[in-house]
Amino acid sequence: MNKVIDNTEYILRMENITKIYGNGFMANKNVNLRVKKGEIHALIGENGAGKSTLMKVLFGQEQPEEGKIFYKGEEIKITNPLVALAHGIGMVHQHFMLVPSLTVAENMVLGIEPKNKGFFNYQEAVRLTEEVSKKYNLPIDPRAKVKDLPVGYKQRVEILKILLRGVEVLILDEPTAVLTPQETEELFVQLRELKKQGYTIIFISHKLNEIKALCDNLTVLRNGRVTGTAKVADLTEQDISRLMVGRDVMLTIDKEEAKPKKTVLKVRNLTYKNSDNKAIVNNVSFSIREGEILGIAGVEGNGQREISSLITGLIENQSGEIKLFDEDITNISIRKIREKGVAHISEDRMTYGTVADASVEENIISDRYYKDDYNKYGLLDKKKIAELSNELIKEYRVKCDSKDAEIRTLSGGNIQKVVAAREFTSNPKLIIANQPTRGIDVGASEFIRKKLVSLRDEGAAILLISADLTEVITVSDSLLVMSEGKIVAYFEDTKNLTEETVGEYMLGIKKQTAEEIGGVCYE
Repeated sequence: MNKVIDNTEYILRMENITKIYGNGFMANKNVNLRVKKGEIHALIGENGAGKSTLMKVLFGQEQPEEGKIFYKGEEIKITNPLVALAHGIGMVHQHFMLVPSLTVAENMVLGIEPKNKGFFNYQEAVRLTEEVSKKYNLPIDPRAKVKDLPVGYKQRVEILKILLRGVEVLILDEPTAVLTPQETEELFVQLRELKKQGYTIIFISHKLNEIKALCDNLTVLRNGRVTGTAKVADLTEQDISRLMVGRDVMLTIDKEEAKPKKTVLKVRNLTYKNSDNKAIVNNVSFSIREGEILGIAGVEGNGQREISSLITGLIENQSGEIKLFDEDITNISIRKIREKGVAHISEDRMTYGTVADASVEENIISDRYYKDDYNKYGLLDKKKIAELSNELIKEYRVKCDSKDAEIRTLSGGNIQKVVAAREFTSNPKLIIANQPTRGIDVGASEFIRKKLVSLRDEGAAILLISADLTEVITVSDSLLVMSEGKIVAYFEDTKNLTEETVGEYMLGIKKQTAEEIGGVCYE
């Protein structure tokens, strides 16, 4: 006799889900997930633990080899995302799935466009947007272009877009990755309100303080298997991190006082305009010295990415000067910049950090394969390259089948470890680290942050750009804050800084004088 499940308690059950990819990699093994109706349920685990795969199965983006999904007590087959949406299950992805050139209303109705006499009815799209915005108390301008919205409002559009489609279960994948503390708290207010209205939320995050502040229960995945479920209120942040990685993790960075020496990088009067002639980087100047980490905080889209790309040669400089050890490197080739000792962790690891179809080994040596050290009699020294690859895979704890595995088969966090292994072992004089721990677990984040501090202690100059305020404050020795393409604050010492203070400058609530900001320019 089958056990009767109380459908009012569990709105969703995933039972014995097993997913094996074509290369034989088992991403999920007999995974069971139970989510109560009207709760916020955290799904946590290291990168490569199987969280994303499990949610892709739930949203119909992947098909499992084994297992069943029960929704409201009935078994359902979810063959694609449209089927998931039809059942009332929606997903908000970590990277926004919006069309920047379209208005909010146009984005809201993509795929379900209202028609009038066979033509798109824009006014009805506006009305639907206003209606759903009012219903869920999430104000938004339907006629605003998405590209002009702050990041927090783009997140709001994504959530409203899913709610417009009538979902009852929301999967949120790293929803606060690019938000300020103030925007995060505002989002949490909205999520708690949705919970009150009976919605169920599956919340994926690596930020343990957020899990503690928001979630009711959690399920932990490790190596594709469930290792436990618990009430969040019964656990400390340290307990949660231990469940995730199976060991104690340092949640704060233990580092000595910086001992900066000579200036490595000078940026003076840097200005960069986009195709609309808008100054994305507006007359920015700063310096970084040997043995120090300078952080840049700011709401995404305020010039940080462009500064990183200008220094590393990914985009052509328009105005201003970039000097490395007093040598002008403005608009020289990327290879020449790298050969002068500049390492770069790009925020977009798949576009600029790796070649997806290349192997782990090929990605590791992509910056040095042509050098004499890795060539023998005019051919690649395969033995030496294999030794290097295996050594770095071990040192950087990269989870992969072998050095020959295509990098696209790795989890996001393990891809990031490969990038870090290559960049950190390139004998760098200057490291541009742009979102180095985005979307990776506490264990991997701890490892990369410790490496940055270690390289600083060895004499490297480091520019750390991060949307994670805890990271950018604790890892950096000094800090810049950017808003609307300009530096609006400079803190020579980060020891007593709070996330709330930095957030106020990021949002433009506060602004320092030119004299205060000027302290970041060393001669």
